[in-house]
Amino acid sequence: MQIDNHFDVPLGLEDAWRTLLDVPAIADCMPGAKLLEAEDDTTYKGEVQVKLGPVLMSFRGTAEIVEADAANRSAKVKAQGRDTKGRGNASALVTFALEEAGEATRVNLKTDLNLSGSVAQYGRSSWMIKDLADHLIREFAKKLEA
Repeated sequence: MQIDNHFDVPLGLEDAWRTLLDVPAIADCMPGAKLLEAEDDTTYKGEVQVKLGPVLMSFRGTAEIVEADAANRSAKVKAQGRDTKGRGNASALVTFALEEAGEATRVNLKTDLNLSGSVAQYGRSSWMIKDLADHLIREFAKKLEA
């Protein structure tokens, strides 16, 4: 499933780039996310809790910055996790690209999301997943700005 989002960061392009790649500093901005361990400067272990309809799921896994193109201010993050109750898996490749937006920076996101197991049954309605993604990005942007 492909999901496109965007949000603005009230920082200049260079500051926004540095901030968004500092995963330990921004992890708490993601609703339901908890950073458990930094394996190195690009690989992180964590847990994310999300409510999909009436079901609260907790995914434990890894996220890795697999590409960071400073010249073009774009990066790719590969994330994968397993529901802690064994209901399935989620994996995503998130590409983000930054562009100037006046005195702020626009962050354009493209997410290729894959769900498997019974988790995929909960998320069968793509609109439900899209609504959840939109909500999470809005909340992330608010917390990041604060």
